[in-house]
Amino acid sequence: MNRTDNAAARLPNPVTRKLESFVELSEADRARLERISAERRSLDPHTPLVREGDKPDGLWLIVDGVACRQKARVSGRRQILAFLLPGDLCDLDASLLERMDHSIVTLSPCKAVHLASETIAEILDTAPAVACALRLSTLVDEATLREWVVNLGCQPGVKRIAHLFCELFVRQARVGRTTGNSCALPLTQGDLADATGLSNVHVNRVLQELRGDGLIELRDRRLTIPNLAALSAFAEFDPGYLRVESDTDQRPLQRIPAHRLNAMAAHCLGAQVLRPN
Repeated sequence: MNRTDNAAARLPNPVTRKLESFVELSEADRARLERISAERRSLDPHTPLVREGDKPDGLWLIVDGVACRQKARVSGRRQILAFLLPGDLCDLDASLLERMDHSIVTLSPCKAVHLASETIAEILDTAPAVACALRLSTLVDEATLREWVVNLGCQPGVKRIAHLFCELFVRQARVGRTTGNSCALPLTQGDLADATGLSNVHVNRVLQELRGDGLIELRDRRLTIPNLAALSAFAEFDPGYLRVESDTDQRPLQRIPAHRLNAMAAHCLGAQVLRPN
C-alpha cells in the first residue's frame, strides 16, 4: 500500500457519512455499510464502469476519486450528466432496466466497490434506515439533475461554473472530504466544459474571471473558495436541493430520527417492518 492509499484509508467512510446525513443509523447499519464498501478496486482514469446499451450488472459505489455519467454523440462529443463523488452510489434501481441509457466512466484515479444486485435487494428488504437513506440520496440526485438543467438553460457561463464549484465543495464537505475552504478538484477544463455546455476556451476565460475576482483559487488539482457565501451569492446557489441548510456552514438538514423509519419504510419501501424494541 502506497502513501496515497494510507492517506485514503484514514479518511472517514464517505458512504456512511453521506447516508448518516439523511437518517439516524444504528451501529449495525454502520457495520453493514463498512462491510459492503470494504472490497475496493483501484481504477485508472477513463475506465468505463458501465457502458451505454449494456444490461446492468449490479452497481458501483464510489469511495474515492471522481467519476461521471455521460452520453456521447456519433461525432465524439459528450455531455456529462452528473459528477459522482465519494459516497455516491450509481443507479440504485438500475437492475430494473433492460439496458443502460448512459455510460459511467472514471475521470480520475478512483477507488470503487462493485455491489451485486442481490446485495442491494437484501439491504432494501432488511435495513429500513439504510434503505430510506438510499432513497433520499436518489431524490437528491434527481434534484441535482434538475438544478443542472436550469443552470444550462438560464445562467451565463461564468455562473454555471461558479454554481458547479459550490455544489462540488458542499457535496464533498458532507462526506468529510474538505480541508478548511478547499477540496479536491481532479477535473480537466474539458470535463468542466462538457458538464456546463461551454467550449474549452470559454471555460478558460471563466476560470480566469473567477480567479481575478478573488472568488476561487485553483492549484495542484485543488479548489479553494475563500468566501463560500460570496461565491454562492454570485452563482445564485442555494444548497437546499442537496438537503443542506442555506447558511455559510452548510449543515445537513435535520436527519430523520430512527423511530420514524419503520413507518416510512412500510409506506414507501414496501418492506416487512419490525416494531422497535
